[in-house]
Amino acid sequence: MIPKDEDDLLARSRALCDAMENEDDWLKREVLSHAGNRWAFGVIHALKEGGRLRHAELRRRLDGVTQRMLTRTLRQLERDGLILRQDYEEVPPRVDYELTRLGEEFLLKIIPMWLWIFEHAEDFRQAREAHSIAAVEERGDSLP
Repeated sequence: MIPKDEDDLLARSRALCDAMENEDDWLKREVLSHAGNRWAFGVIHALKEGGRLRHAELRRRLDGVTQRMLTRTLRQLERDGLILRQDYEEVPPRVDYELTRLGEEFLLKIIPMWLWIFEHAEDFRQAREAHSIAAVEERGDSLP
């Protein structure tokens, strides 16, 4: 039996799905892509921890990100209103980034999902392995 609060959540979810138009679906997928993108999540998290940061400081905090990927990620997050970009129009160039209220809310909603995924990573691995074994057996192939 589903608890009442889960029933309410499922009912709200169904209502949202039913009311969503094609444009909403596209927008939802675009914004949700930030939640699953390690660089977007990393930028948002770094800005929450560090406050206003420059491009170079963000790059130092995100081990392995390329300059091109960081720039692309920052532009996408700015476009969606999750971060603000402040260009001081100086020479040499000085640009700062900071998290918006919307970005902070986004982070606080996404953290529980990331934690849940990490807590269940081994479950996902085992399920994938079992699925692969079942698929091989179904085809009649031998296992390596």
